[in-house]
Amino acid sequence: MLRPRIIPCLLVKNGGLVKTVNFGHPKYVGDPINAVKIFNEKEVDELIVVDIDASVQNREPDYVMIKNLATECRMPLCYGGGVKSVDQVERIISLGVEKVAMSSAAVSNPVLISMAAELVGSQSIVVVMDVKKRGRGYEIWTHNASKPTGLAPVDFAKQVEALGAGEVVMNSVDHDGGMKGYDLELVSEVREAIRLPMTVLGGAGSLKDIAKLIHTFGIIGAAAGSLFVFKGVYRAVLINYPSRAEKDALINKGP
Repeated sequence: MLRPRIIPCLLVKNGGLVKTVNFGHPKYVGDPINAVKIFNEKEVDELIVVDIDASVQNREPDYVMIKNLATECRMPLCYGGGVKSVDQVERIISLGVEKVAMSSAAVSNPVLISMAAELVGSQSIVVVMDVKKRGRGYEIWTHNASKPTGLAPVDFAKQVEALGAGEVVMNSVDHDGGMKGYDLELVSEVREAIRLPMTVLGGAGSLKDIAKLIHTFGIIGAAAGSLFVFKGVYRAVLINYPSRAEKDALINKGP
């Protein structure tokens, strides 16, 4: 089994770093490049950066920003936002990004997954599923959780695995920014359905939440936003990340 990764997820809006709650109410928390510099110093396992405006505004990825981020990053970088063609995927990879994430385009044009994986390798293609609770089940939403798709995450996860995706990011809209723990029911359903490496995002409020996720499900990636940009009950902005010793203890000993 691969060593689990603990991954900060940074959201970019209008060129600035923001944090959301349930995919709404974006709060400005700083400059993305400055955050990357701090995470470099903290020896972060990997970094996810998502431009939350790109798909909603139907525009191209910001290649200048992506290049600046990739140039600064000393850890593997996964970029998502506005990706809807293989040409875009190839260009983003050429800028020094290790992984390209797609969400709405993977739903509307699933063959893009296969085409992109063939071009740059499955290991570089990530499919993000933004999921909301619906009745007794779950549904995938796109465009910042503004458009329902009617797709069940388990069914779609199986489809993207068959199409050649290298990784799935399972993001709980309902738990986003709440810092009250991951949606473990959702994780369980999808983890049992696929063999792909899986990263979980949405709801981490403490390192214990991350430890529980890793040790319960064998999750490869435990991602978080608020946990790594806020500190304390008043959510003061402070970029943070566990030390190497804390991370080793978390992974080896559990919650």
